[in-house]
Amino acid sequence: MTLELDRVYLGDCLELMREMPDGSVDAIVTDPPYSSGGMYRADRTRATSTKYLRVKDNYPDFPGDGRDQRGFYHWCTLWMSLCWQKSKMGALLACFTDWRQLPTVSDALQGGGWIWRGIFVWDKTEAARPQLGQYRAQCEYVVWGSKGVMGDGPAAPGVYRGATVPTARRDHQTEKPVELIETLLTIVPEGGVVLDPFLGSGTTAVACVNTGRRFVGFELHPEYYEIAVDRIQAAQEQTRLFPFSEEAAF
Repeated sequence: MTLELDRVYLGDCLELMREMPDGSVDAIVTDPPYSSGGMYRADRTRATSTKYLRVKDNYPDFPGDGRDQRGFYHWCTLWMSLCWQKSKMGALLACFTDWRQLPTVSDALQGGGWIWRGIFVWDKTEAARPQLGQYRAQCEYVVWGSKGVMGDGPAAPGVYRGATVPTARRDHQTEKPVELIETLLTIVPEGGVVLDPFLGSGTTAVACVNTGRRFVGFELHPEYYEIAVDRIQAAQEQTRLFPFSEEAAF
């Protein structure tokens, strides 16, 4: 199978990435299942809607979020190693996580061959979950690194401050704001190829369309795959960049 640019593919990223040519990607920007939501197995293996949402919604639960710490580390190392193989020298890897998995993701990034370069902070504002008698759970994080030496480019913020996507506008249980992803893309070359192995409802691809980057996305859940296709097509029609009908392989 020949993968094309500016396309979403339904399936497991560990299988689909093997169809990509080595050294073809400028950046990986992704938000994988955290396998978090609790300190104990009974908490972690609950439905994602129970773990991550304060109110009931109609979004489907997503798979792959119930691994224990060792399983999560091993799995992250597998897909991060494949990402390293498919990336150009100097490429970026930026991976979302929460405080519980922050140490594990930083270890897995290095286990996958990447140079760990820092942590980007998403400050979700005072609208985030309050905890009586405790500090507010106000931040999520992006562990980031590179494949070798990074090239010169614009300086980018190390913190993004912005609330979560309102429930009424959300297409995924853990959807990230498009503006947040656009901020992360600041250091990716314009026209560069961005891979998201866990595309979800398509936010990374929409941010790529908005900012003039190419993308390839993989999504395991059929319903979220369909949502992503619709969102990307709408963004492409809005910007008239890289139309969905245009065929472009690596």
